[in-house]
Amino acid sequence: MSRGESNKGDKASGRQGGTFRKKSYARGNAPIKKNTAPKQVSDPNSIRLNKYVANSGVCSRRDADIYISAGNVTVNGKPVTEMGYKVKLSDEVRFDGQLLNPVKKEYVLLNKPKDFSTTIRDEKGKRHVSGLISSASKSKLLPVDKMDKEDTGLLLFTNDGDLTKRLKSPINGLRKIYHVVLDKDLRNADLVKIQEGVVVNEKVVKVQDISFIDDAPKREVGIEIYSSRNKIVNRLFEQLGYTIARMDRVVYGGLTKKDLPRGHWRYLTEQEVINFKMIK
Repeated sequence: MSRGESNKGDKASGRQGGTFRKKSYARGNAPIKKNTAPKQVSDPNSIRLNKYVANSGVCSRRDADIYISAGNVTVNGKPVTEMGYKVKLSDEVRFDGQLLNPVKKEYVLLNKPKDFSTTIRDEKGKRHVSGLISSASKSKLLPVDKMDKEDTGLLLFTNDGDLTKRLKSPINGLRKIYHVVLDKDLRNADLVKIQEGVVVNEKVVKVQDISFIDDAPKREVGIEIYSSRNKIVNRLFEQLGYTIARMDRVVYGGLTKKDLPRGHWRYLTEQEVINFKMIK
């Protein structure tokens, strides 16, 4: 069969003034071969050393690279200076001799609504505050302190055990401000007693400030207190013959409810975390 006969029925080639083109694999026109190699699955039980160090709260990941290259970090007792080195979660990692925890510290502030419990769920399945922040983290975040189911306001969650311990310590006395609604009007004489200090369970409860709420009935007061004693605001008013009908925590440390509607949460800013960690 001649060359002319082999192209019989086809349009003329480009050189002959037609549109017929022969397939050419030259100059990068070869068909692309698909990569059939299986993708490497990352090991969920391993983590880059710089991320491990950063998650522990020692420093940023970029600074961790500097400390690793300088030999400040050891893995199972041996210095590791290799960049990109991966460690297992079961490995013992130390920074300047201090044992590290690779779980990233997280801090979430919730504006707690009414009828949510801060204690462990009971068999009746009552609503728990943890459900309100379930999308905030994959880690288990716990409230720093307890609030009554009926109480509302600011509630801090974290997995930072050291910070929780410091904030709950009665020595520190974290600043808190409450908007309290009593079952009856607060007498001026009792307001003065609270300002001077009321004895509750043989200990004097001192408040930084207490005053009536502007343009509100006299059964509504604002109270600023630093005590970490459990339910101390309730006990303070009970000592004087009052019952708290509603209580809203509007300030916790340096945190406020600004731009945080009831039932919503937000992450603490880096500066807010630093401020809390400065508490001894």
